[in-house]
Amino acid sequence: MAIYQDLVDHHGFIGAYNSVKRFARKLRHREPEQFDCLAFLPGEEMQVDYGEGALTRVPGTARYRKPRLFVATLRYSRRSFRCVVWRSSQQTWARLHEQAWRHFGGSCRYVVLDNLKEGVLKPDLYEPELNPVYAAALAHYGVVADPARVRDPNRKGTVEHAIGHTQATALKGRRFETIDEQNTFLEHWEAKWAASRIHGSERRQVRAMFEEEKPHLQPLPLMGMQYFTEAQRTVCDDSCVRVDHSSYAARPAPIGSRVLVRVFERRIEIRDLQTQALLRTHPRAERPGTVVLPADERVFNPSRETRHILGQAKAIGVDAERLCELLFAIEGRVGQRKLWGIVSLAERYPRRLVNSACTRALADGIYSYRHVKAATEKLVAEALAAIDHADAVPAQGELALTQEHPLIRSGDVYAELFARGAAQPDTSAIAGTIASAIAGTIASTPTQPTDREFKA
Repeated sequence: MAIYQDLVDHHGFIGAYNSVKRFARKLRHREPEQFDCLAFLPGEEMQVDYGEGALTRVPGTARYRKPRLFVATLRYSRRSFRCVVWRSSQQTWARLHEQAWRHFGGSCRYVVLDNLKEGVLKPDLYEPELNPVYAAALAHYGVVADPARVRDPNRKGTVEHAIGHTQATALKGRRFETIDEQNTFLEHWEAKWAASRIHGSERRQVRAMFEEEKPHLQPLPLMGMQYFTEAQRTVCDDSCVRVDHSSYAARPAPIGSRVLVRVFERRIEIRDLQTQALLRTHPRAERPGTVVLPADERVFNPSRETRHILGQAKAIGVDAERLCELLFAIEGRVGQRKLWGIVSLAERYPRRLVNSACTRALADGIYSYRHVKAATEKLVAEALAAIDHADAVPAQGELALTQEHPLIRSGDVYAELFARGAAQPDTSAIAGTIASAIAGTIASTPTQPTDREFKA
């Protein structure tokens, strides 16, 4: 129209508008895009998608509304599973896949879907991010998701055609009172009409192709998928996370960090937010307000620390344990502070001395931390004083040397003795006698000599 108006205003064009249209259509002509006819092996691929079902009465009202129609089609045989639901969610999307595989009697190796939020959280050409519940369901059945490109419905043309076939043939012009009634009708229509038809391009019966494909499907696990809800939580200052008004231990996750929590029907899984590694697993609490935290991970709790304190007192000694038991029996939970004080003495002083101090306290009838502490310090002081005294006393046999004594002769006497010995011809015997005398004199003690020593 813009070109036609410019031709009339600026060039005096007198032709018709349709003449301009026909001329422009030739200029805009382009070669049609070529598509390949995809072929897959038996049991290799299944295609899934949502459509609109037939009008169904909304429960509790007189109003009719179209529910969501889920269709799963095996690519090789074109056998389909159809089911309508009022609402879709992550768990509903995964459950519909599970129902389809149960209906077929096995699972395929790949499933092709578009980028709806129930299946794909973040579309990407190379690494799409799947919904965690959907990804867990696929892993449970050994299936790999292959999302189609954005705005590329031709990749899953088989299920697109199956949805159109269902809407135009089975559901056209029909109304149902309940969802169950429509699902029952779809199951009957699939078994009697859709499965017995001759496929247009294959020229074979769908049921016969499915019987050929069924042995190639993967066997189903004995147990179905355990569904869960997923959320992020912060580790509180008691090393726990809060889930449904209950607390669950989250160590080794540090306090203040964010973790991933998966809530199953009967258990709780705590995972690392980045690596998805499993950190802890707990049974799900039956009532709100429950604290699932092992005793060895708790900090001080007055109602649970008595046994721990008495265990440490038992390691100190029998009397220490007896004194702590008496203290707790007399004062109750308030006396735990005194128990902690007595136990902590073993960290600074030897346990033997602490136990001895407790023995004295029991004998004196004074059940007090201060009394035990004073007695322990007194015993330690006495032990240190005994050690110092032992260091001051000389060892036995190490007597002090003396230069003057009645038994020690003067130096002139020894000089005269050496002079006389030198004048004798045989000096060896005299020298030996002199050496023995000198050695005996030096080694003698300051005690009184015996008669034999005096004569010698």
